[in-house]
Amino acid sequence: MGWKSYQKLIHQWRILRGDNVMITRGKDKGETGTIKRVIRSQNRVIVEGKNLVKKHIKQGQGHEGGIFSVEAPLHVSNVQVVDPVTGKPTKVGIRFLEDGSKVRVSRGIGASGSIIPRPEILKIRTTPRPTVAGPKDTPMEVVMERTYDPKTGKGMPDL
Repeated sequence: MGWKSYQKLIHQWRILRGDNVMITRGKDKGETGTIKRVIRSQNRVIVEGKNLVKKHIKQGQGHEGGIFSVEAPLHVSNVQVVDPVTGKPTKVGIRFLEDGSKVRVSRGIGASGSIIPRPEILKIRTTPRPTVAGPKDTPMEVVMERTYDPKTGKGMPDL
């Protein structure tokens, strides 16, 4: 990727997987759907059941061929998050609450200014890491072993 295409990437994403969005341009204009996948390297999103295109797949070992309808990616500028109160498309802003937590809010002309909750599907992936050491983990006594003494210089490699 060149530096010009890198500059065009969106670095502060306000649309997340699982958001309810309305398509503002294209053949499915005015329809709402849920975001199935976000492709950040291309500034594109895939909306579930929208922007369907015909795909010709050749028959091969283990699968049948034919013509299938698949969802094509949409550019992120062609979708807007739906305001949970008014049900209209709205811009997304960020605000901090009194307790210090960061929330997304609807903003723009005619927006209610209400909080847009994070999708539930994102909470499923935040599982804690296992606390039990696995077979490839380094034992704690090896990690805590002192291998260098700064006062005496013991453990310093000869360069």
